[in-house]
Amino acid sequence: MAKPGVLAQNHLVINVMGCFANYPNVPWGPEYAEPVGHFHNHARGMQPLNGEAERGCEVARLWLGVALCVGGLSLASARAQLVPEPTLPEAPSTIKQSEGPVSRLWFPPAGESPQQDHPQPANRQDSDRNFVGLVKRGVRDQKEIYAAPFHRQNLKWDALFLAATGGLIAADRTVAGAISNNNLTISQRISNVGLYSTMATTGVLYLSGIVRKDEHEREAGFLGYEALGNTLVVDAVTQLIAGRERPLEGSGHGRFWVNNAFNSSFPSQHSGLTWSMASVLAHEYPQPWVRFLAYGTAATVSVARVTGLQHFPADVAVGGVFGYFIGQHIFHAHSHFSHSRAHVRPSHPD
Repeated sequence: MAKPGVLAQNHLVINVMGCFANYPNVPWGPEYAEPVGHFHNHARGMQPLNGEAERGCEVARLWLGVALCVGGLSLASARAQLVPEPTLPEAPSTIKQSEGPVSRLWFPPAGESPQQDHPQPANRQDSDRNFVGLVKRGVRDQKEIYAAPFHRQNLKWDALFLAATGGLIAADRTVAGAISNNNLTISQRISNVGLYSTMATTGVLYLSGIVRKDEHEREAGFLGYEALGNTLVVDAVTQLIAGRERPLEGSGHGRFWVNNAFNSSFPSQHSGLTWSMASVLAHEYPQPWVRFLAYGTAATVSVARVTGLQHFPADVAVGGVFGYFIGQHIFHAHSHFSHSRAHVRPSHPD
């Protein structure tokens, strides 16, 4: 007979593995003491997770992925501090001198480009290579993100956004009621694949940039994860405040201020996180095929969250808007690259 302490450790491992294999938690403790070899007996008798347990495991997978991203950024930052890379000043033709309010990065006036309003430093900033500097930059970004909708030039866009959201919320119940329950698992898996593949692509770019010393790839991956982190915070705060029920919770009407938790329905984190990274990648690499893949994946994730009855249409729409504009803000606020000749000032007068 195995010792209770060893059994507890083994059953705890089984619990964690159960979340990632879509199996329920296996009870553990002295009262369930039995030989370790009985693990296979447990595995053969496992049943699919119920809705609540599935969402719990989904949250565990999501936060583990975010934790791995943050850990990777921290390790890379430490490496960059130990082995600093030489920096070269950018060409005068790529330096932008004009300045403008941060809010203009969200909804620039007609005829203007966000890149024209945001200054590009002549020398590289190393705040993203230092953990303390990264935290300070994150706090500053959060302040700017929350403040942007309250600037006067954005009020008309705020009104349009609220009106559209209200219309979607009014139609949510009808749309959710028309969706069949036959293929929910397929839709949920599609949304997971879309989100995690976008996270993996962003990570590959970042690591490839470090290994190959390609500053553009490194920046694309880093800013992608930075946008993900900022979107995660905004979504979590909004979910906690809104407390909306998911389509399969309660009466299925999507009531607000009922399920005040970090995993409530409004807005969709899958949608927001995917759109945030897709927005950065599409801005970093503005080729049509890159934009098609990035935004196509994000749109697929959003639709799959609705057809999988994990969210209402309003949830994924708001999450997508949050993610897209946060990604755009992070890119314009911190990118060191210019992608269009139309935005590059000539080095000599015509």
